[in-house]
Amino acid sequence: MSIPAQNNESIPSRGDLPHTKTSARLDKFVTKIGEYSSWLWVITIGFILYSVISRYLFGQGSVMLEEIQWHLAGAAWLIGLSYTLVDNEHVRVDVLHERLSRRTQAWIEVFGITLLLLPFLFISLNEMIPYVYSSYEQGEVSISPNGLPYRWLIKLFLPLAIVLLIIASFSRLLRVIALLSNKKGKN
Repeated sequence: MSIPAQNNESIPSRGDLPHTKTSARLDKFVTKIGEYSSWLWVITIGFILYSVISRYLFGQGSVMLEEIQWHLAGAAWLIGLSYTLVDNEHVRVDVLHERLSRRTQAWIEVFGITLLLLPFLFISLNEMIPYVYSSYEQGEVSISPNGLPYRWLIKLFLPLAIVLLIIASFSRLLRVIALLSNKKGKN
């Protein structure tokens, strides 16, 4: 039983898509934020280690420490979404996609971004802004005893992540359109 050869003409990685001036600036912006926010994972691991050591060696658990852990992990994950889109490292189901021509893949990406991803992100942003504002107005705090105050701060990462995804999606769209308009991309 032989495995069919993969189409090596798939949508290229970050370095293979042509840049426009705008997409280069947008990608640089999202990449810098992604690089800086990757430190949230180091901080999260530090809180996890401190919490585990405190709980198991000294018998002192803390609800606040546990909430900080999952809030930081959630924030890092949300910000990382746009970073992975810029680097073309996001998860895809390429069973059929990989067998298509590069041009067809690019057209699918254009339609996917414009008809599915961007509308979804704008609707989500429209819902998240009032959600965060309501939390801020109410002075929302954790329902757990000794939990975190200022719940709106963690909720602020939702619209921030969506804005970054919109920027990364728009940049990706510009790059795919540049590929389609380039004669080399028309095979």
